Amino acid sequence: MPYLTIAFPVFDPIAISLGPIAIRWYALAYIGGIVLGWIYARALIKSERLWGGPAPISLPQMDDFILWVTLGIIVGGRTGYVLFYNLPFFIQNPAAIFKLWEGGMSFHGGFLGCVVAVMWFARHNGISILSLGDVVTAVGPIGLFLGRLANFINSELWGRVTDASWGVIFPNGGPLPRHPSQLYEAFLEGIVLFTVLAVMIRMGALKRPGLILGSFIAIYALARITGEMFREPDPQLGFLWGGLTMGMLLSVPMIFAGIVLIVRAWRSTGTAAK
Repeated sequence: MPYLTIAFPVFDPIAISLGPIAIRWYALAYIGGIVLGWIYARALIKSERLWGGPAPISLPQMDDFILWVTLGIIVGGRTGYVLFYNLPFFIQNPAAIFKLWEGGMSFHGGFLGCVVAVMWFARHNGISILSLGDVVTAVGPIGLFLGRLANFINSELWGRVTDASWGVIFPNGGPLPRHPSQLYEAFLEGIVLFTVLAVMIRMGALKRPGLILGSFIAIYALARITGEMFREPDPQLGFLWGGLTMGMLLSVPMIFAGIVLIVRAWRSTGTAAK
């Protein structure tokens, strides 16, 4: 039976080129996610109705936090990729750890980097760790959505071989059509997750510190596990224990952590915890 395929659009991985300076789509995804997330975070903080009074975080504090969370994403994301996905290579080539322009970032590592940034900044500024975490994770799906689109544009992290009519033949993915799993993940981790959290916020979730944070963690983990069912495993790892992928294994603990935070928030009186 012949495959029905969709031709992969021809994208230049470099979005903007100014002489010797080249800005790639993936870099723009990070920049766009941080800027749009910052704008949305400020809008949430300014709305006293959503918090049941003044937000426990001020606008100047959120502005200062942007640098912290950016460093957390980059350092954590790269560290996570090195440790979880390609440690033997980086042991043999330690200088490659710092070549971020060659790609290689881990969401789970980036998330842990954000957790460290949130805890550090909140402690040093006397604000609620859980409330700051709620704001950060409320805006997180924006960056996830843009990042997955950049993965598609870069023809990376493609899916498993399929005979579905929407299968895509990626330039570096072999001759057979594959699931455009980057777009599946952009939909689940970006649009669906953002929508669910936004609805929860409109219903008063920010009044229970940790509820949005816990919901983000649990729902993202479920979305990631679902996406991994269609995504080709990293070639240096392949399928791991029980046919699971590294992305699945790293996501399972997040489900339980998210549930714990949701239960804790639901039982709280609504007082911002530190």
